Amino acid sequence: QVHLVESGGESVQTGGSLRLPCVVSGDTDNTYCMAWFRQTSGTPREAVAILSPRTSGATYYADSVKGRFTISQDAAKKTLYLQMNNLTPEDTAIYYCAAPNICNGLLSRVSKGWGQGTQVTVSS
Repeated sequence: QVHLVESGGESVQTGGSLRLPCVVSGDTDNTYCMAWFRQTSGTPREAVAILSPRTSGATYYADSVKGRFTISQDAAKKTLYLQMNNLTPEDTAIYYCAAPNICNGLLSRVSKGWGQGTQVTVSS
């Protein structure tokens, strides 16, 4: 089982930037892709960024964040990152790192490989 520990969420002003880290541990031999999702109140979790395979750097982004967000990983530190630039109030959400069991770009699905989430709030 893959274990994910997220941090870095905080309140920022419109136009600001944040970098969210997620430390990956546990059984990673069968972890092919990694991802970041986000969720607002009353809305299903939305795939934001996908790294597939996680060791090569092929990426996929939701239209709402493309050009502003970047997913990456540091294999030596076993850490996944989400760099978020030029933030807007619409980016306010709980952000989750994830290890999908089905890797299919933005249609990737996650069963049990979820982090606990971290709150990002962007004020106008």
